[in-house]
Amino acid sequence: MAASLRHGHADSPYTIEGDALDAAVGHARETVPAECCGLLVGRGDQILKAVRARNLHEGLDRFLIDPRAHIDALRDARAAGLEVLGFYHSHPHSMARPSRADLEEAAYPDHVHMIIGLESEEADVRLYAMAEGAYTEIGLVRVNRIVSD
Repeated sequence: MAASLRHGHADSPYTIEGDALDAAVGHARETVPAECCGLLVGRGDQILKAVRARNLHEGLDRFLIDPRAHIDALRDARAAGLEVLGFYHSHPHSMARPSRADLEEAAYPDHVHMIIGLESEEADVRLYAMAEGAYTEIGLVRVNRIVSD
C-alpha cells in the first residue's frame, strides 16, 4: 500500500532541481563525519530548494533539525508561494537507507525524507515516505530546471 503524502504520492516520482540536489549533497560532504540535515522546499511533487539547518544532535550518527531553521524555512517558503515538502539528512558512512533511529524518530508522516548516503565516492540519494516504523521509497528525478505552470 502506498504511503499517503500531503504534497504528492509515493507511487509517483518527485523531481528535484539539480541545484537543490547539489546543495544537499555538498552539505552532506562538508559535515563528514557528522550527519547533516535540512529542509526540502517546493510545491506538489517538485523539490526546488534544499535549505540547510543546523544539526542540534551532539553525536555524529544522528540528527536533530534546529527548530528555528524549520520555522524560518516555513515562513520563507510561504512568502515565496512554496511549502516545506520534507527533510533531508546524511549517512556519512553508509547507504541511503533509513536506519532504525530514522524510523523510530520520523515525524511528519505526510512529508518526504531524503537520505544522502556517502558510503562510496558517488553519493547515494534516495527519497522516502516514513511512518509508523516503516518506509516506502519514492522515485526521485533530477532535472535541470523546473518551469512553473
